[in-house]
Amino acid sequence: MILRNTNIEDKLQAVRDKQQNHTKYLNEVQAFLDSDVMKNAKISAEIDSVGNANSNRFVFDALETDRIYHIDQIRQICIDYRLRFLDSRYFKSKIPNAAMNQIQHLEQVHNTTLQGFKIMAPSKLFKLEDKDDPLLFAPIGNDYYYLVHKWGNDLHPLRKVLVWPFKNIVNLTIFVLLISYLVTLLVPNGLFSKNNSTAEFWIIFFFMFKCIASVVIFYGFALGKNFNPAIWNSKYFNS
Repeated sequence: MILRNTNIEDKLQAVRDKQQNHTKYLNEVQAFLDSDVMKNAKISAEIDSVGNANSNRFVFDALETDRIYHIDQIRQICIDYRLRFLDSRYFKSKIPNAAMNQIQHLEQVHNTTLQGFKIMAPSKLFKLEDKDDPLLFAPIGNDYYYLVHKWGNDLHPLRKVLVWPFKNIVNLTIFVLLISYLVTLLVPNGLFSKNNSTAEFWIIFFFMFKCIASVVIFYGFALGKNFNPAIWNSKYFNS
């Protein structure tokens, strides 16, 4: 059986489609774009040009609604697949020409200058060049984002499984317990005593658990690692 790579855009759409209030989201986006809050946010963004804008003046009728995502949907995908959602200025790989052309197209259609871009991608893409699956977003406002462009290859089909232990402390504990149990099964019978017993098995298991847990804890503290919910929008390397 051949596993297909994970298209992170498809996963993001699936999270949004599961929610029954998608129409409500679209109504909120339209209302926000038509409100005075949007106009004030645009003016504030232009005045405070040092920071990143958190909204853009989109024309709602010209938006492709299947490209609109709420921050909660983005957060869930980032946590499930251990991705980060950061300002584009932290992205170290090259933005492809196709993405630049799409930005220019949107600016012409909406008669605006887009600002405040964010990118969803694996942590390593914010340090080194790679070929994984970045998604470029522009803020609409009110915690909504518009998917501008996706490029690169899809994620490894097992990425969600491989990063599952790092989702929270419970998952990590279960993972360490499972690995300890499997390693204990590999210990030859009679290695420590002539008589095999259940008590001996669980003593070895406890020893293996302490060893593996120690390595995991040392690795986590030494490299400054953290769980997925804590890093999805963190700009710091040691997190």
